[in-house]
Amino acid sequence: MSTTMKAAFYEQFGTPEEKPVRIGELPKPTAGEGEILIRVKAAGVNPVDAYTVRGMLKDAIPCRFPLIPGWDVAGVVEETGHAARRFKKGDEVYAYARRPEIQHGTFAEYISLPEAYVAKRPETLSWEEAGGIPLVALTAWQSLFDAGKLEAGQTVLIIGASGGVGSVAVQLAKNAGAKVIAVASEPNHGFLKELGADSCIDYTIDDVAGAVKDAAAGPLDLIYDCSRGDVLSKTHDLLKEGGHLISITNSKPERRDDVNFQYVFVEPNAPQLDQLAALADAGKLKIHVSKTYPLDQAADALRDIESLHTKGKIVIRI
Repeated sequence: MSTTMKAAFYEQFGTPEEKPVRIGELPKPTAGEGEILIRVKAAGVNPVDAYTVRGMLKDAIPCRFPLIPGWDVAGVVEETGHAARRFKKGDEVYAYARRPEIQHGTFAEYISLPEAYVAKRPETLSWEEAGGIPLVALTAWQSLFDAGKLEAGQTVLIIGASGGVGSVAVQLAKNAGAKVIAVASEPNHGFLKELGADSCIDYTIDDVAGAVKDAAAGPLDLIYDCSRGDVLSKTHDLLKEGGHLISITNSKPERRDDVNFQYVFVEPNAPQLDQLAALADAGKLKIHVSKTYPLDQAADALRDIESLHTKGKIVIRI
């Protein structure tokens, strides 16, 4: 059995123009105690992967070279380590694979993870769809429900709604019985209406705040900011006193003192992945895969995701 694997990796931080990411052979991991070895079938690509390549997270999370990017995975259990009993060889699983130190990511043929990170993958989705779920869906879930306390009957404004996180947030909020106002470019409005958005607002219009106010017909209970644009600054006054402002892009936005703010950086959570898989298998959660790349083109996938103008998910097939 081979002791090496094919992987995308880099040995120094750099910009896309500097092309730090290359394809080569690295040691194949093994399943340690409490871990499972996964044969990767699909790996979702997220903006944070490109930020990691640039070194933008190095002061927040320790990094070690050679570094394999990627925090999303769907694949097949290859082996189980000592005391790992939840899964067996051949099980089809998925996971959010961020560990306390960034080194062993999912843009590779194999990854070893603590079994506590891992859940059975949705049975009704393709490998590519399953591989695109973990980071974005856990981010949306933890933002809306853990941090934002969203409940049925409330009104939520989702800024950047057509991206990976935003498109899942639209569905989760609607499934929870909330009124959903989605902000995105006009060409994506049909897509968002299909996902369940009650109203869609084009972020390029002159009076975004007025359009949101008309659509909400009352104060907003929650604003969920998934964008790096300026829509939040134009709409945050529409949030009710005591409402929730949640962002995944800005840890220190300008805001009123009478609202509850939280910056969310997603954490692994297998029980939540189980709930998300159940929603997907019930037809209540869809993942739009806009583009797929082979592992050999991982650098191209990272450049694509960095544009921040994708719809849904980009996924690497392995």
